[in-house]
Amino acid sequence: MIVRIFLPFAIGYFLSFLLRVVNAVIAPDLISELDLSAADLGLLTSTFFIAFALTQLPLGVLLDRYGPRKVESIFLVLAAVGAFLFSWAESFPLLILARALIGFGVSACMMAAFKAYVSWVPKERLALINGCHLAAGGLGAIAGTAPVEFLADFMGWRGVFIVLAVMALIISALIYIVIPRRGEVPASESVAKQIKDYGLVFKSPFFWRIMPFTVMSQAAFFSLQALWSGPWLRDVAGFERDIVAWGLTLIAIAVFTGFLVGGIVTDWVRRHKVSPITIGFYGMLLCMIPQALLLFEMNSFFLVSIVWMAFGLLGTAGYLIYPGFSQFFPSHLAGRVNTALNSFVFVVAFIGQWAVGAVIELWPAQASGGYAGEGYQAGIIMLLVAQALGVVWYYLFPMFKGK
Repeated sequence: MIVRIFLPFAIGYFLSFLLRVVNAVIAPDLISELDLSAADLGLLTSTFFIAFALTQLPLGVLLDRYGPRKVESIFLVLAAVGAFLFSWAESFPLLILARALIGFGVSACMMAAFKAYVSWVPKERLALINGCHLAAGGLGAIAGTAPVEFLADFMGWRGVFIVLAVMALIISALIYIVIPRRGEVPASESVAKQIKDYGLVFKSPFFWRIMPFTVMSQAAFFSLQALWSGPWLRDVAGFERDIVAWGLTLIAIAVFTGFLVGGIVTDWVRRHKVSPITIGFYGMLLCMIPQALLLFEMNSFFLVSIVWMAFGLLGTAGYLIYPGFSQFFPSHLAGRVNTALNSFVFVVAFIGQWAVGAVIELWPAQASGGYAGEGYQAGIIMLLVAQALGVVWYYLFPMFKGK
């Protein structure tokens, strides 16, 4: 039964992550065919995040009220519409609309699964199954690199999005048909009461202590891994397109490993009475080290791969905050607790990914048509400063609370 519940949702999250990172590979095609600037590319790709963020608070209510099976299957139809539209779009505004629909459509793929697992999976195995679910997203990140590059060479980037749209429709039907209806209990609370209960989350001092650093760390992870890693490998490291694709594949493998290890670690710390938040916090701190190393000039594929893989591995530490965070609230708020945190994460990820592009564009383009290395340095420094402020806030917050 656990496999029957796990596989459809895991495949959905695989697709969600693939759609999140695919622009890192096809960025050169988008730039050349549609004449996009760095800021345009950042805005286009980050639109996924703002659309994702806007759904999170209502998504928590929908999941707690109608159940994950219905909610995710309907949302994935929107993702399919967005992917079809993206494959057809010829103008920048239409691409923005399509990317937003994709973001809306896949926004339930993590939280719906977590909600379902709470209902169907024994508590002692919950952390491990959540980690395996996230690892499926890591596989999606891998599929969004060299395999997408190969497919794009064969059928073009527009053909890739047609394939992704068909996948979204198939997965939507799979979730709706395969996931059991038993266990779907209609919410006894009114919608107004469910919305009001968000106040329990937003009034929590613990929420406001851990949220800023988590948000800044995850925003940096999403901004770089989902878009700017590819252009950085091309413009700063100077790699050819096929080498860039393999570099992105190695980063994605590290992300997959991070998710898988994160699930095992969360399961271990639960048994040893250690909060996953503690592990997640120090993992996010360590993730700032490879980001800082990206400020230095590197052209060795081995060295570049080590630094970026360390970033991919440690960047997943922020996901350990979610299972630990929900333990501080009543179980009936499970859908709303994590979507509250997720809403902030994706709003800032939208701002961060767009802002990095805007900063990069402040420097003149290179003769090769790429972006200046100084622009990438400035963008990464901006992300590091934001994370450092989050760390300072975490340690100073108890003083403010005391006052």
